[in-house]
Amino acid sequence: MEKNTELATFAGGCFWCMVKPFDQEPGIIKVVSGYTGGHKENPTYKEVCSETTGHYEAVQITFDSSVYSYEKLLSVYWQQIDPTDAGGQFYDRGQSYQTAIFYHNEEQKQLAEKSKQQLEASGRFNKPIATKILPASKFYPAEDYHQDYYKKNSDHYTRYHIGSGRAAFIQANWRDK
Repeated sequence: MEKNTELATFAGGCFWCMVKPFDQEPGIIKVVSGYTGGHKENPTYKEVCSETTGHYEAVQITFDSSVYSYEKLLSVYWQQIDPTDAGGQFYDRGQSYQTAIFYHNEEQKQLAEKSKQQLEASGRFNKPIATKILPASKFYPAEDYHQDYYKKNSDHYTRYHIGSGRAAFIQANWRDK
């Protein structure tokens, strides 16, 4: 990787909904949907959804930190999720849909912990922040049909983003606040 190129890995429920918020920002080189945090090598979508692999659905973001900071990525991340939901995200339930920040170095760990503490202290939510902060482990890209889903299947993506409850939650908890 180039000098200022870093990785960020976030689990925020369905990975289809976690690509678009980052994908078109300056300094974002690529966003890959995939699986991480579990014990099964080269898991499939079906295996991860069966809740037997220990993996989370996640996105791995390659970014130029001289253009787009990790702190800014964290801010965008928090605004895509319900950080108080320990059982999954919106319509999607189970461990594979839980939220987590996977740090790639000590600085990312410290920044993630600080941002979580700030969110907790903000009083924005009346329940504890359930998002875990975990060391990054091997990331397995998801099958091709999951990559850039919001572009390839924009109508279905839009219906899912709304129908799952995510869009309304973001509007109610993050917009105009």
